[in-house]
Amino acid sequence: MKIAVAKGDGTGPEIMQSVLDIFNANQVPLEYEYVDMGKWVFDKGFSNGMTPEAQHTIEELGLLFKGPMETPKGKGVKSVNVTARKTWNTYANKRVFQTLHGVDTVFSKAGIPIDITIVRENIEDTYGGIEHMPTHDVALSRRFITRPGSLQVIKYAFEMAKKKGTRRITCGHKANIMKLTDGLFLDCFHEVAREYPELKADDVIVDDLCMKLVTRPDTFDVVVLTNLQGDIVSDLCAGLVGGLGFAPSANIGDHISIFEAVHGTAPDIAGKNIANPTALLLSGIAMLRHLGLMENAAIIENALLYTLESGVHTGDFGDKSIPASNTTEFASAIISHFGKTPEHGAKPLLPNMPVTPTMFKLDQNAMMVSQGIKDEKIVGVDMFIASSEQPEYIAKKCQRHAGVKFNLVSISNRGTQVWPTGSVYTNLVNEYNVRFESIDGPLNQQDVIGLYVSLSGDFKICSSELLNMWGDKKAYSLAQGQ
Repeated sequence: MKIAVAKGDGTGPEIMQSVLDIFNANQVPLEYEYVDMGKWVFDKGFSNGMTPEAQHTIEELGLLFKGPMETPKGKGVKSVNVTARKTWNTYANKRVFQTLHGVDTVFSKAGIPIDITIVRENIEDTYGGIEHMPTHDVALSRRFITRPGSLQVIKYAFEMAKKKGTRRITCGHKANIMKLTDGLFLDCFHEVAREYPELKADDVIVDDLCMKLVTRPDTFDVVVLTNLQGDIVSDLCAGLVGGLGFAPSANIGDHISIFEAVHGTAPDIAGKNIANPTALLLSGIAMLRHLGLMENAAIIENALLYTLESGVHTGDFGDKSIPASNTTEFASAIISHFGKTPEHGAKPLLPNMPVTPTMFKLDQNAMMVSQGIKDEKIVGVDMFIASSEQPEYIAKKCQRHAGVKFNLVSISNRGTQVWPTGSVYTNLVNEYNVRFESIDGPLNQQDVIGLYVSLSGDFKICSSELLNMWGDKKAYSLAQGQ
């Protein structure tokens, strides 16, 4: 079986080599095709951080094992890590955090075991990186949460939790504030939960979740979150088990999957042969299981656990009274412990059942659309305008443009209503949201365009959003104080 391998930047090549040395010593039945990705590829002028040949190879093979990669700073380019995940629709980012004996933490010293799997939505949210500056003082970011995208990752989380035999699956969210975006994600979670009555499913507001994770992490099993919240919470969980050096990551898609360590490139120690390869090795072990190489995965993981229990460590962790091993020595110690059984967390030796990769030859992009709403109507529009005037003056101008179809109902600034009611103590910036609603019945887009043209005589209109209704349900939020 052949997989694509990208060595990465910084310490990436040396830790990748140590992992592949371990695989080769265990006679893992894989062939490696190396692909060109990372900072040096950016520097050659490829704006997405990979060569066309690399993209073709990965799409042909369907699996990428990659080292950490750096995105150049200040050059207006996107992260190659995020680009790869989004380009190939690896919608579920799975990160497993477990107590590792030999890696001391506050919780291991207290005898509190940790076994948490974070499933992070990997495509949407603010990671679209769609940002604009409508005025010199205001920067905006669009946040996409979609029903099909949410259902994809949540169904994966429930299936994974079922196979794992988990006690509990939890949705982390901020639906108390972001009622439409996080609200949609939470609705999808409960919709899917009804299909798995055997699992205990609950939800926790994300700030409360963070507090509970650092006080009682042993009460959580599987947690599924939106992209940004999942990114933050997964790093928090890494801190519970010893740091990013012990945080593996799997990016799962229907056609292509990517396995990588969570941590960065550590350029300050690159080339010194002192980096800790554990996170990348754990990611590789997860990849072996993904490919059905269960026996190889168990032998290597048991050897890793035995090595950690024996006190062997790199310089970033472990008993300081025991001399630190370098990267090569650490890998050699793991190889020497093949066949050994750790005292804690030993993995059963299941037979290999190699998965035959299914080569997909797609002719067009998949369109994910859920069942439409029959009773859909436009009932108004939000016009985002640039202005440094006071709200009452803006209101007078806007009312002149409302005509016979629109009624000016509110003006807000940074999400807080400042007209018709508000407070003089609300500080303002030079962008307002002016909300018009229909006076009599549904509107069409031509009505909205007419208002836009008229209003543009007095204001710079930065953007606009239709106010939709699905049946009797408003598909838009209210301002604070509206």
